[in-house]
Amino acid sequence: MLRFLARRLLALCLSLIVASLVVFAVIEVIPGDPAAFMLGLNASPETVAALRETLGLTGSLPARYLSWVGGMLTGDFGISYTYKVPVADLVADRMAVSLPLALLALALSTAIALPVGLHAAARRGRPGDAVVMGLTQLGIAVPNFWFAMLLVLVFAVNLRWLPAGGFPGWNAGIVPAFKGLLLPSIALALPQAAILARVLRSALIETLEQDYIRTARAKGLTQRRALTHHALRNALVPVLTILGMQFSFLLAGAIIIENVFYLPGLGRLIFQAITQRDLIVVESVVMILVFAVILVTFATDIAYALVDPRLRRRG
Repeated sequence: MLRFLARRLLALCLSLIVASLVVFAVIEVIPGDPAAFMLGLNASPETVAALRETLGLTGSLPARYLSWVGGMLTGDFGISYTYKVPVADLVADRMAVSLPLALLALALSTAIALPVGLHAAARRGRPGDAVVMGLTQLGIAVPNFWFAMLLVLVFAVNLRWLPAGGFPGWNAGIVPAFKGLLLPSIALALPQAAILARVLRSALIETLEQDYIRTARAKGLTQRRALTHHALRNALVPVLTILGMQFSFLLAGAIIIENVFYLPGLGRLIFQAITQRDLIVVESVVMILVFAVILVTFATDIAYALVDPRLRRRG
């Protein structure tokens, strides 16, 4: 197990180094002046030169890269050109919205997908399975922003149970904050639950056709027990893969939903930084999200080893 963890940690570190080089090259090394891009075409040369000095763009490329990486390691991501505040403070404020939103959406999608996938696998080829497959296909095909608008129309406009948008902040209390995140989390969870349910159904059906399941069934094991106690655990490896990918998407890719509900999250911060040409924020937030994705991938690998001991032995 220690060897398995050491190899995964080494892969994580190498992935971070490669990702930092790519992000640095895309933002600062590609043709064009980042300072001139941020100020626009009508900026004077003196203003561009002053901004280049502020951004630390006057040194050599290796020195700039090492300074940027060293700043990130110490928690110094620079100062936002637009907001005039440290980028770390911006990320912390937005993460307080995006992280609970992603976790709530992931919990909802898992809570929906597990019983639905089990139901469809247990009734393969029956009307119940056909209904589930049709609903999941619809959930995948329909965009999540359409679900968002439908949820707002039903629960905010007509029933008036939940707010239509905005986030009151955690200082307003857990209940108001939870209400502000509930509709966007449902809108994010429904398409993800459809994908997860289909993957779980396919994995369970493949596992149920294995010889050891047939032997257990021949010895008198009920289908329900074979499904929940034997097939489910062995079918979790592809499910964990999808869960890891979904969490990364929910954390970084909820830009449309955050704009629909006016949530001050990371996705909306990136969108605003791009439109306002705040490359310092874009560079830092993208690297933070890359780190989050790689860290989730590492956690998924650990979950693989916990679910399947064969992976630990191979590691």
